[in-house]
Amino acid sequence: MTKVSQPVVLTLALALLGSALFAQTGTQPATGTPPAAPAKAEEPKAPVRPTGVAATVNGQAVPEVAVARAMLNIPTTERDKVRPEMVNFVIDNTLVDQYLAYLKIAVDPKEVETHLDELKAEIRKHNQDYGKFLVTLLLTEDELKEQMAAQLRWEKFVTSQSPDDKLKAYFEQNIEMFDGSMVRARHILLAPKDEAAKAEATKQLRELKSTIEAEVGAALAKLPADADNLTRQKQRERLLDQAFAKAAQEKSACDSKRDGGDLNWFPRAGTMVEPFSKAAFALKPYQISDVVVTEFGYHLIMVTARKAGQPTKFEDIKDAVKEVYGSKLREAVTTQMRARAKIEIAPKQ
Repeated sequence: MTKVSQPVVLTLALALLGSALFAQTGTQPATGTPPAAPAKAEEPKAPVRPTGVAATVNGQAVPEVAVARAMLNIPTTERDKVRPEMVNFVIDNTLVDQYLAYLKIAVDPKEVETHLDELKAEIRKHNQDYGKFLVTLLLTEDELKEQMAAQLRWEKFVTSQSPDDKLKAYFEQNIEMFDGSMVRARHILLAPKDEAAKAEATKQLRELKSTIEAEVGAALAKLPADADNLTRQKQRERLLDQAFAKAAQEKSACDSKRDGGDLNWFPRAGTMVEPFSKAAFALKPYQISDVVVTEFGYHLIMVTARKAGQPTKFEDIKDAVKEVYGSKLREAVTTQMRARAKIEIAPKQ
């Protein structure tokens, strides 16, 4: 479940579009003797550029190549599994573009050309060929310019919506997002497909929570009457952890079921989707949430540990605050647009 304050050119080349091409320039580990001359590497095969339409958003076609581009750094064996998420990702990008077009946020073509020249210089610095760069990332130059213009429009919009006083207020209201606070949690995921199944998933998770708590309560009742509070608390935590992990292994639809639903440590922002992260950070250790709904499905969450953050000043991390604020703004825009958009997802070809 699961992120842009780099220069546009680097974001596009190394983040949004992936670093697949640049990754070809590896380095040898340091040793006491010179490395042997490497065998001539085979020229990597360019990915096949797909055709067709992946979805239609308010009458605008979303090309299949946009989905393929989003999955370039995902192993081939995993692509069918993550495809629905990536289709929604490119749909969200389209909705954002449509929103900014409605607001008439313009970008000077000269600005795009400047960033394109910077990108070409960056590619040369990595001893790469610009033409191969485009082919490897399933891009034409016109498509690259379109993506640069779209990102520049978004950056301008975020800047217009985030003066320093608003960013500082956001920082003060959400300190845990920026001070390094972490939680560790387990979860149980159900992924219903229709409305009837959603209601059943909510019922099932609430019953599961009641069952876990009842089992733990019954086990605690068997402790000696003279057991002290610390002993009872430690036993309660151990029993809850075991019972929740067992339920996750048996019921969860998430791959984390292998580890009893354990998601390891994560911060308040940037790793988990917002509804999940917000719910997790509101919990005390070994407290189980009510049902939490995210784009992935329906969850029960149990925090198993917390790490407090460090004192942090707004002035020291203003760029990071703007980045997080921008991501929340994007979520708000896509949520608003999806509520009234006509979206049709095409069957995979």
